[in-house]
Amino acid sequence: MKKYLFMSALMLTTALGFTACGEDDPEVVVDDSQAALVCVEQIIDGCMDIANEVGNAKIGDPYDLYKAGRTTEALYAVESWYSWHSIDDYSNNILSIRNAYFGTRDGKKATNSLATLLEANNPTLDQQVRQAITAAYDAIQAIPAPFRNNIGAPEVQTAMQACNELEDVLGNLKGYLQRTAAVNTDAALQPILTTYVNAVVLPTYKALVDANTALYRAAQTFAANPSDANFAAACEAWFDAREPWETSEAFLFGPVDALGLDPNMDSWPLDQEAIVNILNSGKFDNLSWSDGDSDDDIEAVQSVRGFHTMEFLIFKDGKARTLTDGTSTDAADLDYTSENAKSWGNYMVQVGYLLQQDATELYDAWTKSYEGGKAYKDLFLSHEIDED
Repeated sequence: MKKYLFMSALMLTTALGFTACGEDDPEVVVDDSQAALVCVEQIIDGCMDIANEVGNAKIGDPYDLYKAGRTTEALYAVESWYSWHSIDDYSNNILSIRNAYFGTRDGKKATNSLATLLEANNPTLDQQVRQAITAAYDAIQAIPAPFRNNIGAPEVQTAMQACNELEDVLGNLKGYLQRTAAVNTDAALQPILTTYVNAVVLPTYKALVDANTALYRAAQTFAANPSDANFAAACEAWFDAREPWETSEAFLFGPVDALGLDPNMDSWPLDQEAIVNILNSGKFDNLSWSDGDSDDDIEAVQSVRGFHTMEFLIFKDGKARTLTDGTSTDAADLDYTSENAKSWGNYMVQVGYLLQQDATELYDAWTKSYEGGKAYKDLFLSHEIDED
């Protein structure tokens, strides 16, 4: 689904001179001794949001359209349908929840993690969370591939239900932490926040920078030397770049939201007709936006760049494009030809460059400086956003 830009205001300062890091409810003043709880709530909220999005939007929207008899709309609503990568995308979203809960990126449980805390204090709830994560992942993987050809399959309903149940269990986790004094102190939760940032968020974003850089280089290689092999290499680089992005979607807060980097990289659906017009014109001067631009103008720009624009340029019917794909029968589609070859390669390079730039800006905001101030990791770990 399309990730719309939210230029949300920074959180208000409290009477204590800082804002707790939870962004969903800026009116709540948090006891300084429990400030880490608000940050942990933000982590859980991010997990709940992506569980809901996968079940009710990424899977649910195409399913609802299909059941309403709007088959063509249902097909176009499926994210990542050019590459037929939808099921793995959605599964990786569930892994982003697992990683946040376990405090690792490999499925193992970190010593300082929500999983360890729950296992020691509420093993029943811990098992419920783990089982719900596994059930949602397995249910998505059980959908016959590609999803766009199996939108009405019974496995789709099972996956939607599993995602909804996961969201509910995560809500139970949040409620347990809020009402249980033994586990909601800074002493209990601060080490979990530190592990979460250093072992999950930062390595995921660093992997995204590296993978987007490799994708940009693959685009450059293709533009310099168009070939079927280089189309295929760009596709492999795209797959590699999707994994860290999709496993970051449980933490779509902070710079990725406020700076518009989520929709920059991952807007869906695309304006495919506008992409075709850009290819035909060879003009790439409208792929960036500024703070003063209107929301409509920003969304228009974001709909012709990012992962899915690159996906359109390098995939066709789930396979790497070739130099001789033939003539498309879809007026909103376009095939690679000798006439548009130069523009096509240039467009790939432009999109690859912007993906690398966005990933780097995101990583730097967390590790170096956010909006001219401290690194966001420092702001997050100190439970505050500095006014300046």
